[in-house]
Formats: sequence, structure tokens, C-alpha cells
Amino acid sequence: MARIVILGAGISGHTAATILKQKLGRKHEVVVVSPNKYYQWIPSNIWVGVGAMRIDQVRFELKPVYDRMKILFHQARAVAIFPEGSDRHTSPFVRIEYTGDGEAGRTGELEYDFCINATGPKLNFEATEGLGPERFSNSVCTYNHAAKSWDDLQSCLSKMENGEKQRLLIGIGHPAATCQGAAFEYILNVANLIRKRKLSALADIVWITNEYELGDFGMGGAFVKRGGYVTSTKIFTESILAEHGIRWIRQAGIKKVEPGKAFYETLDGETHEIAFDFAMLIPAFCGVGLKAFSKQGEEITGDVFAPNGFLKVDADYTQKPFEEWRVEDWPSVYRNPVYNNLFATGIAFAPPHPISKPVKSRNGTVIAPTPPRTGMPSGVTGKVVAMNIVDQIREGRALDRHRASLGKMGAACIVSVNYGMLKGMAATMTVFPIVPDWEKYPDWGRDISYTVGEPGLAGHWIKLLLHHMFLYKAKCRPLWWLIPE
Repeated sequence: MARIVILGAGISGHTAATILKQKLGRKHEVVVVSPNKYYQWIPSNIWVGVGAMRIDQVRFELKPVYDRMKILFHQARAVAIFPEGSDRHTSPFVRIEYTGDGEAGRTGELEYDFCINATGPKLNFEATEGLGPERFSNSVCTYNHAAKSWDDLQSCLSKMENGEKQRLLIGIGHPAATCQGAAFEYILNVANLIRKRKLSALADIVWITNEYELGDFGMGGAFVKRGGYVTSTKIFTESILAEHGIRWIRQAGIKKVEPGKAFYETLDGETHEIAFDFAMLIPAFCGVGLKAFSKQGEEITGDVFAPNGFLKVDADYTQKPFEEWRVEDWPSVYRNPVYNNLFATGIAFAPPHPISKPVKSRNGTVIAPTPPRTGMPSGVTGKVVAMNIVDQIREGRALDRHRASLGKMGAACIVSVNYGMLKGMAATMTVFPIVPDWEKYPDWGRDISYTVGEPGLAGHWIKLLLHHMFLYKAKCRPLWWLIPE
């Protein structure tokens, strides 16, 4: 019997766990470790942040699902990996610290035959002084953060209804942060809510981003086919913001947040400040802080993890100029190069380099997005790793028949505005591949036939459908496996 230990129960980890159990059955043990007792559908946190959904509409408890699936569940956080075992363990193992009610602080050790690191990111608010819900800004990265954003936004709306002007600052809270798409969707929903309440004249809505050009989204921008012609995501994004009455600040890296005030550096090396009444700023991401130790107890974290805390996989981590970056640098099976039974999926793997060209200010500060980490690639990589482990267990050797490089994989992004069946609108964009391949597609960097962008009500319907469909799949309802990642 093989034991597969999965660290994390987000989109990637949960996908891997359910597929592994479905394929392997009772003959093998699937174990999930997660500090949170809930699964959350993160894309819908945006709706929580504007009061369109309640928290319980975007989450469910994991244990009842795992009990039904015969998956073992530990509500705990992983703190260290021993990929060689130790003097007390002949097998590799993970050290965990329990977080559930009545167990908080208790430690344990789980031996494994295979381990998948799907811990996702640490929300690194500490990287920007004063950033975060515990300090002076808001977030929509978790359902609790989104709910607090809605509470604070309501206060702002009330002041506008009483005739008081308000400035809302929404965007990216660190010079090298990613997840521009989530912040972009949130600002459009906020602007729409203000317009519906006829308060636009009292609102100054500001988009602040580290992108060199709007529409970069951490993937170097894109050219998309729209209505039969090709346009850039720069024009696509600028037109949407202008339509919603939103002004923007680009090439800006926020360095500090104080009560009602944010300080940012621009590429010219100058520092500026902007006052706000409400701020939602996405933090930088980093690894969750897992340590790694050898059989002798020596720390080998730097050998297993990249400096940002994400696990090294089958990527080319050679430091080289932007002009020498290639699609082939990106991983395809997400296996650690030293320990072949250790994997990382979703956000937990270390990218070889950014997708967008790094740009530094005159002070040497990198002001540019890191690679985006979205739900669709997370689900796909979780499935790929799960299927390769299934093959290895059945065949007795690694075959790595299943692959999913971001340089050969497409992705879809739906930025939905409003809520409901008849009143919504969405800007829908697909890109293929995620990492541009200028050798294969010299004109546009991507296959323009599959890289398209269209606004309209249909995209909004798809967004609603995906919310219900993927929660259904995550709950392992009848025929759940037929729904693609």
C-alpha cells in the first residue's frame, strides 16, 4: 500500500487528492493536510467583497467530503519536510502542527511514499509596511478578508450617501506582487456598485498597479482577437477602466501604507503619496515557510526550495537575461529534481523566472508583476501530478506521461461585473499559451486563434456557471469527475 500525503486543500491540492482516491481506491492511502477546515472557491471572493455573496456560498467543510471519499484529513499546517527520513524514520515524512479546535499546537509526523506540496502562497503582507486587513488596507485573497472589505466598503458608501466625497484606492500592494486580475475584477465591481447607487460624482476611484503597461497581468500582456480584429490587452484594459470612470497609476510599487495614505515609488525613482478613504491592495506572495532537513537533521531548505519559498521542480532555474528566456524553461511534470517522490502544484512550485520583463526603478527596485497563479492552471497541474503518481504506483516506475507546461497550456480569465442572470457583464479573455512563445508564434507570441477577448452578458453567465459547477465538482457530487479542470 502506498501513502500519498498532500499538503494543502485548495484548488490544486483538493483536485489531486480526489483524483488520486478515485483512481487508486481503497488499496492506497490518500492523506490531506490543511490548516483550514474549509475549502473555498477563491474566484468568487470578489462577490463576497461587494456584498453579492455570503461567505458560506463560497466555502464548505472539507472533512465530510473526505470522510465520504475515504480520504484521511488532518487539520494542521505542514512545518517541515524530511525527504530522506531521519534516524527515527526509514521513510520520508512531514512534520505537522495541528490547528483545529482542541488540538491547536499539537505536533505530529506523517510518513509518505509520495508527497505533493500544494500549500499555495503565504500572503506576504509584511513585505509592505502597514499593508493588510490587520493594519491599514483591505484584501480579497480569502473569504474573511473579502467580508471585511465589504464591511469597510459599506462605511465608505454610507459616507457618500451623506454627501461626503471618498477616494477608493484599489490595486497592487507591492512592487513585485501578482494577481492583477483579481484586483481588476474587484475595482470594476466596486465602480459598478457606486454607479448603481448613483454616487459616482462623489467617488474618486483609482487603479494602482506595478504593470509597465495596463493589461500586462503578469503575463507580458497579450494581443487578443476581438470582434474580428486584433488589439492589445493594454487598449482592452484602458478602455474598460475609462468606461467605468476609473483613473489609473501604473509603474508604481507601493512601499508603505499608513492610515488613509499610501506611499509608492515609480520607475523614475521618485516617491509619491496618495490619500485614500478605502484601500484594497493585493499583497506579494511567497512560500508558506516550509523547512527541509536531511536524514542527519541538517537543514537543506535552500536545496529544495527557491529563495521565495516555493518548491523547486523540473524547471530551468539558470539565471539568464530576459532575451534568453524560453518556453522550455518552464516545468511540465512538477517533480522535484532531487527527490523524485516530491512534487509541487498550483502556486506552490517555483517559477523559473517572471513572464513579464523585469523593470527596475532608478533606485534599483524591481517594479513589475511576478507570474500570475490562477485557478485553471492550478487544477490542471494538480491533475497531472496525480495521474503521474497513479501511473508510477501501478507500473513501479516514473513514466511522466502526463504533462502540463504553462508554455503549452491555455487559460481563461473572466472579469465579471455585477451579479444576477440579467444584469451582469463580463470581459472574457482566453490566452494560449500562458507563457508567450515568440519562436512558434512570431507575430503575436501566442496562437491568435485561441487568444480572444470579448465583453458581454454571456461571459457573466459562464462565470456564474463556473461558480456552481466547480463547487459541485469540489464536493464530489455524482459524476464530479466528468467536469474538466
